[in-house]
Amino acid sequence: MRDLAFIGFLVALFGLGFRRPFIFVLTYIYIDIVSPQRITYYLLNSVPISMMAAGLAVLAWLVVDDKKDARFAPRQALILLLLIYCGLTTRTADFPAEAAEKWAWVWKNLAFAVFLPLTLRTKLRIEALLLFVVLSASSIIIVGGIKTLASGGGYGELNLMVTNNSGLYEGSIISAVAISIIPIVLWFARHGTIFRPEWKVWTFCGALTFACLLMPVGTSARTGLLCIAFLAVLMLREVKRKMLYLAALGLVGVMAVPFLPSAFSERMGTIKTYQADESASTRLAVWKWTWDYAKANPFGGGFEAYMQNRIRYDTVQVSKEGAGHTVQRASTVVDKSRAYHSSYFEMLGEQGYPGLLLWLLINGIGVVRMEVLRRRYKEGEFAWAGSLAGALQHAHLIYLLGGAFVGIAFQSFLFMLLGAQIGLDTYLSRRRSETAWRPMRRAWAGAAA
Repeated sequence: MRDLAFIGFLVALFGLGFRRPFIFVLTYIYIDIVSPQRITYYLLNSVPISMMAAGLAVLAWLVVDDKKDARFAPRQALILLLLIYCGLTTRTADFPAEAAEKWAWVWKNLAFAVFLPLTLRTKLRIEALLLFVVLSASSIIIVGGIKTLASGGGYGELNLMVTNNSGLYEGSIISAVAISIIPIVLWFARHGTIFRPEWKVWTFCGALTFACLLMPVGTSARTGLLCIAFLAVLMLREVKRKMLYLAALGLVGVMAVPFLPSAFSERMGTIKTYQADESASTRLAVWKWTWDYAKANPFGGGFEAYMQNRIRYDTVQVSKEGAGHTVQRASTVVDKSRAYHSSYFEMLGEQGYPGLLLWLLINGIGVVRMEVLRRRYKEGEFAWAGSLAGALQHAHLIYLLGGAFVGIAFQSFLFMLLGAQIGLDTYLSRRRSETAWRPMRRAWAGAAA
């Protein structure tokens, strides 16, 4: 039944696509984020639906779509350069077979990120893109939120529709993404036009925001807790009554503590005592190994280069014994082939200093450009755009913070976010150019008369 239901969904979208080519782009976004091949049982597991949707999107744009005002932005050139560089490092990777497997999905994300802004010619398309990103992610987040309320979740125990620990189905990744989309959800509640703001939209946006906040609780992901704290700080820029906001935030936090599952509270407590937590100690050891590896291999070792690491780290076990005395026991752990658990070290180890610099440049320019647009369009006809630029910037910053503790440098969500930023930037540039030329046209018309 899952197979048939999803095939019906694809047929309906593809049918609309022949009249509205952008539908193919939205279809690809849904497929890429949700990965329905993992949810369905038989038919779609053997059908390359992602490639089909991407091919149809590009073909529809080439044949049907209007390209007269399409612009190729500098950030698209940087993403293309990163794509070429990653291709070169894959050819010389330390682990060719494993690197080729990761390259098989990375190049698609990068290539689509280069193509996506070319299709974002109108406000409606930019909004539709973000709506599909939010709703696609929410199909996982809502399930996770319901299961968290029902069972409390737990580290490695929350089943998000499928038993698969990769992509958005991995606890730390979905927690970071869930908190990242909250600013965009709040923007839809105020400025959306596809679903105009009214009580039903506000109710859904409020419920979805609550589900997003539940994801770090259900997955017991410390990354998610840090992202929530960062979101709270970023929102200070938007609220007018800051002291009232801080007081309400503190009150909600105090009231929420008794309702948190004990598994979540215990795991969050390990943030203070990282040496007692093997996961945190492993991260630090891997980061040190990656730093030393990059010194000897400045151009990186290609995808999955971490597989050659051999790490040694110390842990401290804290326990209580008779009469409440605390006892600490130190031990040394030897491990190997541990993942980077950081986007920054992922880029450094796999793509070296050039790849890390390119990646940081792409993201840094995105954050700066959104700040420029946020300040430029605070009021007037394009106030919605200034608010959207702020939401995209906040989503981006939260994602980059989450990326410090989980390897998500090449996840499709990031590049769709970048695509939306570039699309908004180029759209506003076109509108600004049109507005600037109109008075001159009127002047020429007056002179001719």
